[in-house]
Order: sequence, then C-alpha cells, then structure tokens
Amino acid sequence: MAEIIQRDGTWTFDGETVRIVPGGKAHPVRLALGELAVPVEALAGISFEPDRKGGRLRLRLRGGACPVLRAADGRLKDGADPYALAVERDRTGVAEYFVDEVRNALLIEQVPEGPVDRFLLPGPSLPVSGGGSDGTASFDGETVRLTWNWKAEESKTAGGPVSFPLSRIAGVRWLPSMGLENGSLRFEPVEGPVSAPPKYDTYSLELWGMSKKEYTAVLVAAAVLARLPQARTAVDAPAGPPALTKAPAPAPAAVPPADDHDVLLRRLRELGELHRAGVLTDDEFSTAKQAILSRM
Repeated sequence: MAEIIQRDGTWTFDGETVRIVPGGKAHPVRLALGELAVPVEALAGISFEPDRKGGRLRLRLRGGACPVLRAADGRLKDGADPYALAVERDRTGVAEYFVDEVRNALLIEQVPEGPVDRFLLPGPSLPVSGGGSDGTASFDGETVRLTWNWKAEESKTAGGPVSFPLSRIAGVRWLPSMGLENGSLRFEPVEGPVSAPPKYDTYSLELWGMSKKEYTAVLVAAAVLARLPQARTAVDAPAGPPALTKAPAPAPAAVPPADDHDVLLRRLRELGELHRAGVLTDDEFSTAKQAILSRM
C-alpha cells in the first residue's frame, strides 16, 4: 500500500482505490466533501509537479467521472481541488513513489484515458448546502431550497425562501467570482432560462467571492447534477461549453430602477408564472404580490 500524509490531507492507494481524506485545515470544499474513494477505472492519470517548496500531487480523472469536476468545469482553485495535494519538500520521494504505484496499476488494468458515459463517483453526500453572498442553497436529493439573507435584493426577500423540486430543474451552472466579476449559482427551470441577472433572479444565488465558504455552492451544483437524468449520461467534451446542460441566456447589462412601473408589472407577471408553476406557495405569492403593489 502506498500512503502519503500531509497537512492538507492523506492519500492512500491499495492497488484498486485511491482514498483521499482531507486534513483539518483543508479548504471548506474539501472538508465538506469528506473522504473520497476514487476507483482506478475513474482515473486518466496522475502526476507530481515539483516546485521550490516541495510540489503538488494531482490526480487526473476521466471526463465525466466526477460530478464535482463537472460542476466546477475547470474553475476550482488548487486549494479547493479535492484531487490535488500540496507536498512538503521532505516528502517528494514518497509522492514520486505514490505516482509510480498508481501508474503501474493503470497499466496493469489497461484503463483508457478517454471520457466515461456515466458518473463513477457519487458526488456530495446529502443533504448538502452551500453559502452565497445573498443567501444559502440546500438540496436533499428531491428539493432545492434557496434562503435569502439581509444582503439579498428586495425582489428576492419579498417572496421569502424559494423551493422547487428536482423535476422543475433543467440545468444548473456554477460560476465563482473572478476579479471584480461576481459569481453565481444558477438553476435553470424547465420552462426556460431566466433573463434577469443573478442579483435579481429568484432561481440564483449571487457569489461575491469574499469568503472561501462561498465555494461550497459548487457542491450543491454537483449534487443536483448527479441526480439530473439528462446529466448522468452526458460526457465532457474536451473543448466544448460547460457540460451542465444548457447555459442560461445572456443577462441584460442593467436593470431599470425598482420603482419603474413597467418593471413592477413585469415582476408581477413573473410571480404569477412562478405561482402557477408551483414554485411559490399561496402565502409566498400573496406576500410578494402585496410588496410590489405597495410600490405601485
């Protein structure tokens, strides 16, 4: 058995499975994922990347094998990547030995490097939740629930928390904040993409990137993806668009002032559609409707 123990976590390999256990001070995404068991058939390769401080072990999974990687679509930082391990200088020899053991197993088992037609890892354990700047998303395997906090726009808080079953979701897309650009966790309803920016969209969380914990929103996206029938058998394309079903339509550059009469009328129509679709309860619809009418 090959084993390497570092501050960020412990990796072991028994010839069939790479077992990954995060360390106590690992990134919140890795801590929330917990222990991972990666079968050899899910691996496309492994490498050790040396640097002046030691280096980094990195597993390369076959396309489509892991719902977390599918949801992240290459946007995870190294610290949040469960398949990367920082290695100290005095353990580089152990890391190289670990690489040799895994590579030998891949040769013996003749595991192809190409993509797979189904997820080979189960994804995050349920229930799962992830924080955003203006609220929290949670998923229990059947229902997604978005709960708003005090930083959310009134267009969201007026209707209270939003819940919708998995059957009402056509796709999900996670984008972390990058530079001055805010990110989002966005659910696409089966009726079609919502045109409003995430800041105003009741199907979305906005991510400002001010806390590492916001990255845990990717786990909600991964858990939903792992249970969407149209995503289970999808295969990652090497150079294609994110493999998260359809991408939302481009958002408008700006939103008119909240007291604009046409905006309020459009919001009333949107609330009516959500109510008829079963996304909003009678009480939620009534509360949101009264809040908008009071501003007209």
